[in-house]
Amino acid sequence: MAPDFDPVAHNRDAWDKLVADGNEWTQPVSSEVIERARQGEWSVVLVGYNPVPKEWFPADLGDVDLLALASGGGQQAPVLAAAGANVTIFDNSPAQLAQDRAVANRDGLDLRTDQGDMRDLSRYSDSSFDLVFHPVSNLFCPELRPVWHECHRVLRPGGSLLAGFLNPDVFIFDFEAENERGELIVANTIPVTYSVGVAKGEPVEYSHTMTEQIGGQLEAGFVITHFAEARDHPSPTGKYMPYYYATRAIKPLD
Repeated sequence: MAPDFDPVAHNRDAWDKLVADGNEWTQPVSSEVIERARQGEWSVVLVGYNPVPKEWFPADLGDVDLLALASGGGQQAPVLAAAGANVTIFDNSPAQLAQDRAVANRDGLDLRTDQGDMRDLSRYSDSSFDLVFHPVSNLFCPELRPVWHECHRVLRPGGSLLAGFLNPDVFIFDFEAENERGELIVANTIPVTYSVGVAKGEPVEYSHTMTEQIGGQLEAGFVITHFAEARDHPSPTGKYMPYYYATRAIKPLD
């Protein structure tokens, strides 16, 4: 990649293209899903296709101020809004945010959408939210330390961060061999940047170590209360190791 490569601008355009191409993580939920959520029957995913355990959420989402961080696409955030939360969606892709607004307009939901870089939440005051919902998306961000610190800052004391992320070990394999031939060939040292498809307009991805993921949350001041893993990914890697991890972390009371 060129020295002046801008990963934020590139991935913004790449995800807008994925929306146009109909990527599965850009497809809005149905009105039926929203109606069931209004009736108290809801679930959302943080990693893969496994629903987040209900005990990771507040017992009642009513009047919970929730930041859906890098969570555009018309999927999780509208469901959480229908379940009662006051939802703000922050995402780098205008097209992904448009999917959330489309669901809100279709089903009469009250949502706020903001576009920007997940490392910079300066538009929000300290202690603005009760919950940050951050599904697998920080692999598209070149550095995580500011993400965790900003999450900690905007949460109220006692608030929680639900985060999903890729197992960094999946990046050790030769990308083209796995994607094109289904072969697992160890070829990379972590951390590594996946830029094979950049010339074709695909997102650039960053592996991020467990120190950056888990250690970064602890350094920011969080207390991790729950940890989970998931294998439900169709790639060859998912047959042999967890493909995703998820954490629930709390900002301690003052």
